[in-house]
Amino acid sequence: MTLVNGIPQEHIELSDRGFQYGDGLFETIAVKQGHPTFLSRHLNRLSEGCNRLLIPAPCQELLQTEVKELVTNSKNAILKIIITRGSGGRGYRQPDNINSTRVLSLHPFPEYPTVFKEQGISIRFCNTRLGLNPTLARIKHLNRLEQIIARAEWSDDQSQEGLMLDINDNVIEGIMTNLFYVKNDIIYTSPLVYTGVAGIMRGIIIDLISTHSFKLILQDFKKADLLSADEAFLCNSVIGIWPIKSIGSTHFNIGLRTRQLQHLLAQYEHEEIISHL
Repeated sequence: MTLVNGIPQEHIELSDRGFQYGDGLFETIAVKQGHPTFLSRHLNRLSEGCNRLLIPAPCQELLQTEVKELVTNSKNAILKIIITRGSGGRGYRQPDNINSTRVLSLHPFPEYPTVFKEQGISIRFCNTRLGLNPTLARIKHLNRLEQIIARAEWSDDQSQEGLMLDINDNVIEGIMTNLFYVKNDIIYTSPLVYTGVAGIMRGIIIDLISTHSFKLILQDFKKADLLSADEAFLCNSVIGIWPIKSIGSTHFNIGLRTRQLQHLLAQYEHEEIISHL
């Protein structure tokens, strides 16, 4: 089922700027036991992104009502929310009166092998680089050509994810994930100042790290820093945390901090779901 501006339908206007220019944002939300997990965090990021792009943000209460309508009869699913600037004719200039478009759609939950979470995944470095733009950094805008081109670099099952560097050779994130690594019991991740997506799960993990007094440093790092790590993991709001077992020919152990954060995240998510049942 799909709602376009609150109406069940499968079409948008061809003049919509989301279609014409990628002029908008999106959120991908895991629905578990009928509950859209961490919905308030997703809606807050959506509002922040709308403010950054000067798109009128939809009322959160309205979005919550429409989300509830969509997920009522779903147990496990993926909810996608897209907000665009709406229709505005040809040309880059924004229309004087912006009527944003909101699209909410429900999709099957992906069936990833449990070994990815339990035993880790093999990943690779991508050749495609991320450009630098602090105005667009951290938000989840609709322009994802860099990720699409990067994911086209391989088609076999040897790697489950690819890591992307920026044009200054800093390791930033996975194609669909954020990246953390641990060295000497210190957890590191990119600050995402000039590029990258500040994922909802990344924010939750940073909060868990702070709550449990682990040491975290947000700083730029290179391939060599990551490859010398004691342990590393990837995360997003659908997969949770996946340990990294290898990057190319470099192998990693699944370390204590990764396992602790997996456990803390599972507990945190369970408590949120239970509180809304």
